[in-house]
Amino acid sequence: MDALKKIKIALFIIIATGIKGYAQDKQQEAFNNSYALEYLGEYAQAAEAIKKGYDEKSYETNIRAGWLHYEAGLYIESQGYYKRAIALKPNSIEARLGYIYPIAALGNKNLISDQYLKILEIDPQNTTANYRLGVICYEKKDYKSACNYFEKVTNMYPFDYDSLIMLAWTNYKYGKAKEAKILFKKILLLYPDNASALEGLSLIK
Repeated sequence: MDALKKIKIALFIIIATGIKGYAQDKQQEAFNNSYALEYLGEYAQAAEAIKKGYDEKSYETNIRAGWLHYEAGLYIESQGYYKRAIALKPNSIEARLGYIYPIAALGNKNLISDQYLKILEIDPQNTTANYRLGVICYEKKDYKSACNYFEKVTNMYPFDYDSLIMLAWTNYKYGKAKEAKILFKKILLLYPDNASALEGLSLIK
């Protein structure tokens, strides 16, 4: 690291730790330092900084450490911190969504699906989990299940492009051309020249 960058980091840390004008406790100081280093793109150093105030019983520290280790490309370490956060607060959707980042980076597809299903046990209407499970099912050519997941999202967000286009194509692949046609036309209300919707309509006779 060059001298100028070291000076910048030092200045950010000084600013971060002096925000309230009095000595911070160890955890607060670790968080402040980690934010300063993350801002500069020094993710590995930010991950090290948060560990200086680490408390294994702190949900906040574990979830912050999970994110910073993920940003630093330390996926196994990130996974461990997120798992601790989940153990501390099993109903935390935030922690489970965070946990998916490192397990996705490690290519653990089955674990990804498991986490989304657990999120739906906590919150059956969670749009992120429903949408992403829909995509997973679509890629597996399980169009019936994919339709169910995408329909949940479109019921809550009837004019959302991402869920509409996926539901349209899923219906088409599932052999429900009439339903797909209606959806493709609805998408054209959002984006009149949408290539995907126009392609879909061209395939329906």
